[in-house]
Amino acid sequence: MSANAPQSHVPSLPQQLLAEFAGTATLLCAVIGSGIMAERLSGGNNGVALVANTLATVFALYVLIETLGPISGAHFNPLVTLVMWSKGNPAFVKSARVAILFIAFQLLGAVTGAWTAHLMFDLPILQFSVHWRGGFDAAGTFTGWGQWVAEAVATGGLIFVILKSPPGKVSALVACYIGAAYWFTASTSFANPAAVMGRMMSDSFAGIAPASALGFVLAQCVGAVVGTTVAGWLQPTEK
Repeated sequence: MSANAPQSHVPSLPQQLLAEFAGTATLLCAVIGSGIMAERLSGGNNGVALVANTLATVFALYVLIETLGPISGAHFNPLVTLVMWSKGNPAFVKSARVAILFIAFQLLGAVTGAWTAHLMFDLPILQFSVHWRGGFDAAGTFTGWGQWVAEAVATGGLIFVILKSPPGKVSALVACYIGAAYWFTASTSFANPAAVMGRMMSDSFAGIAPASALGFVLAQCVGAVVGTTVAGWLQPTEK
């Protein structure tokens, strides 16, 4: 998620794709695995489970951005990749083709991370979540506007933090923001279409039902546009 690329050395594209795959897989493994562990140990207390889930995600995210940021920018998020490409970040996203490859490997990593978490906890590898998070239910009734607004806010804030973080501080600021957004957003801050993909394939504490997924992704896209726009408005101009 680094908005500032090192200039001395740029890793090869295969190295960057491996970093995006491994980073996204590890992030989703941390999110889903900690959710499963928290659910098992919390005794039905969802507040305690969410605390554990938040801490594991924040710590993992910080470590992943610090270690993989110099290799690929540590996007782990299709919307971050698209924003970096749209803003002309030549160090990591040189072209639309590279952006598409980044996104493909992020999505593959998200699925792999979910499956790995299931393996570790002796759960069926292939599963889909039934955790309803808004959308049209079986009766055709729509619920969940608040969840969609929350995802737009969470994603807009994430993009803003990435674009406005001072050099060398993006890992800490992004991790802190996501940790806070777990609690101040109604959706617990997915803020990432790849996260939606992985969590959709896990019927666990961190999961999201497939019927709710599209609304989350659309809201995230809106949030990304807003976050990018606001960051641009606050960019200093030369006099």
